[in-house]
Amino acid sequence: MIKLKNDYLTVTINPLGAELTSVKSADTEYIWTADKQYWGRHAPVLFPIVGRLKDNQYQFEGKTYEMTQHGFARDNEFTVENQTDTEVTLSLSDNQDSLAKYPFKFKLTISYVLTDHELSISLNVLNTDTKEMIFQIGAHPGFNIPFNPYEGGFEDYSVKFAPQKDYVKVPLKPPYSDPNDTSVVDLRQPMQLKHDLFDQDAQVLELNGEETTLLLSSSVNETGVSIHINNAKYVGVWSPYPKEAPFVCVEPWWGLADTVDADGQLDNKFATNRLAPKEDFTGSYSLTFF
Repeated sequence: MIKLKNDYLTVTINPLGAELTSVKSADTEYIWTADKQYWGRHAPVLFPIVGRLKDNQYQFEGKTYEMTQHGFARDNEFTVENQTDTEVTLSLSDNQDSLAKYPFKFKLTISYVLTDHELSISLNVLNTDTKEMIFQIGAHPGFNIPFNPYEGGFEDYSVKFAPQKDYVKVPLKPPYSDPNDTSVVDLRQPMQLKHDLFDQDAQVLELNGEETTLLLSSSVNETGVSIHINNAKYVGVWSPYPKEAPFVCVEPWWGLADTVDADGQLDNKFATNRLAPKEDFTGSYSLTFF
């Protein structure tokens, strides 16, 4: 495990999946504990897809490839490229196993930088192939709710959006998305957490690359986390239902699950990103803990 530390926070990152597994202050663990009875992960990196493919497969250039939900990066060992007391950079490149699932050569680089009470995360994709690359990427950090057992319950928490405005909601018809059946959600007031908010899976909102901050906090204490998303296409807010799990995920996405009417062709997949050879892409977000 990789440890980053300053006077305020201790951060733990697992090279398996380059996954953030813990952020601790003196008395608070902020990151979900990965209790398998609810959800056995902490904050996986989603690559090269977000969500699920129809029948867990797709077609590209006449061949069929199989890939499970959220892609393979989260289950691969990353290489530590450099590390200090407060920063680490990890990378994953294509290999024989990845090419059997995803026919593109790439380098995926995840960076964590700890500054005072803030952890900044960047996700960089470099196309090392000789052809155009099609991909999605996302983050899936989970947060303990409540942050501490004595700090109220799930429904004492809310998510406050900035800018405060109407957001377009993309419904999930589990496990697929339906961008042809969107609705408008007024988020001038905070999104109050309750378990049945997630009875149709995640709340997925269009961001369209606009800088957006989501403040996850409680009405009964002063502990919380601010999630600042720099350039994502979507954000998903999720907790498993009907399990009544004691956590919530706030997920910046540069992509979306297959649509209900997806034809399985990667070239036609909704909400993808494309890179020419030697081009790269960076998505980023930051977490401020208080």
